[in-house]
Amino acid sequence: MKIGLVLSGGGARGFSHLGVVKALTERGVQPQIISGTSSGALVGGLLAYGYPPDEILELFVKTRFLQYVRPAFGGSGLLRLERLETIYRQYIPENSFEVLPTPLVVAATDLVAGQVIYFRQGELARPVLASCCIPGLFEPLLFQGRQLVDGGVLDNLPVEPIRAEVDYVIGVHCNPFTRQSTLKSTRDILMRSLILAVQSKTKERFEQCDLLIEAPQLCDYTLFDLRKAREMFVLGYRHARQVLAQVPLPADL
Repeated sequence: MKIGLVLSGGGARGFSHLGVVKALTERGVQPQIISGTSSGALVGGLLAYGYPPDEILELFVKTRFLQYVRPAFGGSGLLRLERLETIYRQYIPENSFEVLPTPLVVAATDLVAGQVIYFRQGELARPVLASCCIPGLFEPLLFQGRQLVDGGVLDNLPVEPIRAEVDYVIGVHCNPFTRQSTLKSTRDILMRSLILAVQSKTKERFEQCDLLIEAPQLCDYTLFDLRKAREMFVLGYRHARQVLAQVPLPADL
């Protein structure tokens, strides 16, 4: 049985994906293909290359990658992600989709054409970083003649590009939607607006998953809680273990 793993975007909440994957691995579940958006694409590439979840967490914590995000004042965003390309290529030096032992699909949004683009061959790092370019916060990334921004704008849970290729889809969503009290800070308003923008279409994709894992406790964290990476890793791990204890998996069949 061919298993596909789909990882949503969600900013810093994407660290919880690693905990979920650790729980899946312990249950003997190994995906044959990974599809991801934004932070899901970022960690998905490293998982597809063969890094175990615990090691990926340590890589991010050790790198302190925010120091490599360069201000882009006067441009079309506040920050640029290009400097992260050097860091990402340190961990995947071949910089190629084709070298990944587990095939990977990365979703990004073509800002001019107004359509989602799925990358699965050729250069790896720039499509992954393009998938992380939150509009307004990060400057669009120019790649193959396209102005690309966060894949979550149009597809925050990219099930479609792999659904026909697999027998069983495990979707991991890290943006639980809950009602909130009055939002006060600019950061909270931005985060809430981003979640609202992608939520309606994402719900439709939930139905395409054979198993959906979404930790409701993640609503207590923001897209920018990078310093709480370990907490969210553990949260994802514990929630996934609870879910997996209650459902049969392909590994059990």
